[in-house]
Amino acid sequence: MADNKDCMSCSSGGMCGGKGIETFKEGAWFNNPIAIQVLGICSALAVTNRLSNSLVMGVALMFVCIGSNLFVSVLRNHIPHRIRMIVEVGIIATFVILFDLILKAYFFPMSKQLGPYVGLIITNCIIMGRAEAFAIQNKPGVAIVDGIANGVGYGVVLAIIGFVRELFGTGGVMGLTILEPVKDGGWYTPNQIMILAPGAFIMLGIVIAVFNKIKGPEAEEN
Repeated sequence: MADNKDCMSCSSGGMCGGKGIETFKEGAWFNNPIAIQVLGICSALAVTNRLSNSLVMGVALMFVCIGSNLFVSVLRNHIPHRIRMIVEVGIIATFVILFDLILKAYFFPMSKQLGPYVGLIITNCIIMGRAEAFAIQNKPGVAIVDGIANGVGYGVVLAIIGFVRELFGTGGVMGLTILEPVKDGGWYTPNQIMILAPGAFIMLGIVIAVFNKIKGPEAEEN
């Protein structure tokens, strides 16, 4: 568990009192919320048929995770223990609603594509888990780093899945043709299963397997 060194001070051995880099690596890689903890996989299955959807969902979760971690950390000494989870949900919901309103105001077509899944971030166990397990026990600086790390870890996994599914499902990515489809005089026949639900399960399983293979077993598993 990270100590309570103030992240804004570099005089004690680096960012976050020496805990900044460690916290970032933990959230983004060693304890990746999707590939290692297998949390928040609903969005990984539901919105990753296109890379653009995956990127926006990754940004959404990072925005909410950073904001909720910051406010939970700032208020951690003022929140009565018995109602802390209610307060945390209220804070998370505020940031989710804010992001959803911004998306609807400035990127309405994307908002329509994502449908209810932005709003469902309120129930995402990654966000609640970081608020309850980390932010409420640490100072704001390191809590922000933790929010960034978990947002990056989540977003990278979604981007990988979204890129592969869109590429092999349509022959292109974000409007750019990479594998010329047969119907356009090319050689590639788009694999429709990749943009359907089975493709999401297949890619998620592959990503989890690759992450765990690279990461290797935990010390106690050796």
